[in-house]
Amino acid sequence: MAAEVSRAPIRNAVHLCVDMQRIFARGGMWETPWMARVLPGIVATAELNPPRNVFTRFITPRSADERPGRWRQYFKRWERATRDRLPPDQLDLIGPLARMVPPGHVVDKPGYSAFAGTDLAARLHQRAIDTVIVTGAETDVCVLSTVLSAVELGFRTVVVEDALCSSSDDGHDALMTIYRTRYTEQIDLVPLADLPDLWRDPH
Repeated sequence: MAAEVSRAPIRNAVHLCVDMQRIFARGGMWETPWMARVLPGIVATAELNPPRNVFTRFITPRSADERPGRWRQYFKRWERATRDRLPPDQLDLIGPLARMVPPGHVVDKPGYSAFAGTDLAARLHQRAIDTVIVTGAETDVCVLSTVLSAVELGFRTVVVEDALCSSSDDGHDALMTIYRTRYTEQIDLVPLADLPDLWRDPH
């Protein structure tokens, strides 16, 4: 059964924006070609409630040997992305979002999920936040991992369906199909145009 677009009001929420960084932007090492296309929608989402923005950054290791298992193998392949080789500004948020911190917050993460290896879940629980509104990159990698972690941790998980991007069109399309057909109880899909009327949390 395909998921219906959610019309349930959103309360006690943060906007969790995943990895909108220079390394994934145009000209970055891991360029996501249509990041620029979804950026205006992500900015519009962030502008709805600026103190409720949480922006994640994927922080690469200083060297491949800092990471275990297959991560070590991965960063030996992508040695240019380790912090010993990478220009530091490549890990920064892209300009329009960087200017929203503060009042927004930044969470640095070592892996795919915003919740793995970070204190994000504890910080949200301390603020009585029980809902995350997810945007960002990439649909089929870090966004996917973050969304599934949020579900497992018990957060209401709202995905802004036209505020995601990937370097793989096939991967993006496949994940959107999975969200609509396999996670109908766990994930709420919301188009950007509907979000202002649904999200009524005070600043």
